[in-house]
Amino acid sequence: MSESPGPPPGTLRPTRLSVLAAVFVVSALAGYVFVPVWEAAYVTAPRVEWPAVAALALIAGLLAVCAWTTYTTVQRDRRRMPSQRAVNLLLLAKASALVGAVVAGGYLGFGVNFVDQLEVPLPRERAIRACVAAVIGVTIVIFATLLERACRIPKDPDV
Repeated sequence: MSESPGPPPGTLRPTRLSVLAAVFVVSALAGYVFVPVWEAAYVTAPRVEWPAVAALALIAGLLAVCAWTTYTTVQRDRRRMPSQRAVNLLLLAKASALVGAVVAGGYLGFGVNFVDQLEVPLPRERAIRACVAAVIGVTIVIFATLLERACRIPKDPDV
């Protein structure tokens, strides 16, 4: 019985969409359960503050810049990048994709708790801010995935 050889040792595979989806779903469930547990302990759910949402947007923007500059360096201009920098960017991309899925799922689950109370100002504020944070979490996943793809070594056109 022969087994498929698989990738050579030290090779990283791209982050699978199924892993990101599973992390998103588990985080959404955790975010949904968080509100009743918090309210049981502290009476009222916490607020989602705009500075936290802005920090997530800043992270998404930094990932976008990293993805674009890496893409132009490695893929478009076909210039070499120091190996340690490439590894660091790849690890940043993989970690950010997972964290983005956690953020998106967690905030979405949190915000769903308040959908039936949108006529009341504070729950509406929580739902809107959580939804915005969830969308930014998805953009973090997208830009992290683009950065991961930009780190791929291009195939040599002469081969």
